[in-house]
Amino acid sequence: MQPGDKVVVASSVVVYNHPEHRGTSFDLQGSEGEVVTVLTEWKGRPISPTLPVIVAFGRYKAHFRSDELQVAS
Repeated sequence: MQPGDKVVVASSVVVYNHPEHRGTSFDLQGSEGEVVTVLTEWKGRPISPTLPVIVAFGRYKAHFRSDELQVAS
């Protein structure tokens, strides 16, 4: 996945900080967004984050593993 790719959340990912559903659980499965960045380094040093893919859904951003997303067709 590269920044700018359109993706769909393929598996069940429950968040509690979504701006339209604050304080309650919200499942992002099926939501479409755009990859903002893929974290591979920090201050010039390689890193291996648990949730490296940052996806924007409008103004809301969330971190994902690559196996939780599918590239939209």
